[in-house]
Amino acid sequence: MQYKAIDDFDELVVTNNDVVLKNIAEDLRNRLPIEAMFNSEHQAIQKIHQHPLPMIHVDAFLYDDDFVDSLCEEGKMSRSYCTECGSYKTASLEFISHSFSLMELKFLYQHVLPDLTGKGYLYSSASQLYGVEMNADFCQLQEMMITKYQFIDRMKVVHADICTQASLLQKADVVVMNNVFEYFLDRQEQARAWEFIACNVRKRGSLLVTVPSLKESLSKLQTDIQLSQWVEERELNYDVYMEKDVDREALEQIHLYKIL
Repeated sequence: MQYKAIDDFDELVVTNNDVVLKNIAEDLRNRLPIEAMFNSEHQAIQKIHQHPLPMIHVDAFLYDDDFVDSLCEEGKMSRSYCTECGSYKTASLEFISHSFSLMELKFLYQHVLPDLTGKGYLYSSASQLYGVEMNADFCQLQEMMITKYQFIDRMKVVHADICTQASLLQKADVVVMNNVFEYFLDRQEQARAWEFIACNVRKRGSLLVTVPSLKESLSKLQTDIQLSQWVEERELNYDVYMEKDVDREALEQIHLYKIL
């Protein structure tokens, strides 16, 4: 019975963490436009507009599939566009997100990363968590959430270009990078950023999580990075969630590497 009590307690803690994250998402939805982007994100907005097919930014942390469905029903969002104005010929809109969904966060911190003393704030007793953010508007918003939800003891947002944060990268035990450069930097700047990261994320045995894979991120860039000499990819079990509503394709975009 003691083991069951422990299991019940762990399940209650996880459920409470989910509630906190959903409350944060609701707070953020109330403070952001529906596309969850600020006008100050010039490069990202321009890249989305230049995409060959219609694309919209839908923040996966703020809007799960059920929420998107409700917005579509209210006429505030659409999953499709008309290929010939006025006709019935429609095609699916492409969605892009720069955030992890709640399911992806749970997969990352409960199944991807090992039992380290340093994961996510709500899922572990991490000694210190740093987020590096270039956009001043989002820094201010993140600081507001950190203060409101009393995360300030272990969480800090650094308003900076990652290429100025060599010391932070060199000390990190885990580095998580989710769609970080493609929609915010031109290709030359992307290559410079990746080479900086490859040069500074060098602590042997530390972990690097990326979305998408390093191979995909670097495939269109001119860099001198030799992946086989820098990292070793670790196989992940994407079948840990058997529920029908799990977006396996999204989970398969998450890749884990060990630094050599």
